[in-house]
Amino acid sequence: MIKLQEGAIKHLKELTDKHNKPYVRLSIKGGGCAGFGYVWTFEKQPSDKDFVIDNLLLVDKIFEMYLLGMELDYKHEIFGSQFVFKNPKAKSSCGCGTSFSI
Repeated sequence: MIKLQEGAIKHLKELTDKHNKPYVRLSIKGGGCAGFGYVWTFEKQPSDKDFVIDNLLLVDKIFEMYLLGMELDYKHEIFGSQFVFKNPKAKSSCGCGTSFSI
């Protein structure tokens, strides 16, 4: 469903260790500059409605149509680091890369 690149895996593991939760959840909500936004939370366990990706990332199956085929990476840069979303379902995205339209 979602392919995690090495940078994303490393950063997600750092976040789960820091927040003492074994999973990070990626959700979608309406809003943001382009119509939909990515939302992050931490979880203790997956539900039966979740895709579990690399035993690290949880995504509720209701978001499959928005995220199918997406690649997620994390880039470290001098003036700021961020997740990089390569979402083939997105028709457009905002300049900051955290919201998109379908």
